Amino acid sequence: MNAVLTDWNIARRQIVGNAVSIGFAVAMYGVSFGALGTTTGLTIPQTMALSLLMFTGASQFTIVSTLASGGTALTAVIASWLMGTRNAAYSMRMTPILKASGAGRLVAVQLTIDESTAMGLAQDETAFEGRASRLAFWSTGLSVYLLWNLATFIGAISVSAIGDPKSFGLDAAIAAGLFALVWPQIKSRTDLSVAFGGALIALALTPIVPPGIPVLAAALVSVIVGWATSRRLS
Repeated sequence: MNAVLTDWNIARRQIVGNAVSIGFAVAMYGVSFGALGTTTGLTIPQTMALSLLMFTGASQFTIVSTLASGGTALTAVIASWLMGTRNAAYSMRMTPILKASGAGRLVAVQLTIDESTAMGLAQDETAFEGRASRLAFWSTGLSVYLLWNLATFIGAISVSAIGDPKSFGLDAAIAAGLFALVWPQIKSRTDLSVAFGGALIALALTPIVPPGIPVLAAALVSVIVGWATSRRLS
């Protein structure tokens, strides 16, 4: 019994330490988002609302990039929603592991992101009666959520203090920020093909369609490929 308790304490410290490290790493992108959100004309409360309520980096960057390119709010919302559809698959995978109910399930949905899901699934689901996976998910999700929102606020406040952010080139950093978030998710040839295919479609459509539509079309590529792949594997 003492040996098991000792092993659990060691594992717990390691999991929480990794979760905090991930939170700080992701927070760097949060600063960029806060700055870029206000660059596109959003107010500080509006920028903060996206991080507090939406809380999925790729979708948030998609919104600001669409608005920055002159797209409508509707186009931005649809494109960001398509970017976030993968979170639904994450939720289905994590539900039997977390065994959350009531308010806990609602919180779990909010914290279901790439990082928390990856950490939860990286643990042995049977280790310590599933506590390792659950701790990894919750600690990572909470760490990223708290630090991401703090970083968003810092970025938004900083841009408001320096004046015109375009004089520092921050308006050009929107695409770079989105690229930095998406690139680590490309782990196979299929992912790479989808990424380049979406980019080419967006570039081809940019001169001939209204702003925002190219981003929406690129997002549709990933959804269609994901749907086709799941059907082939089922």
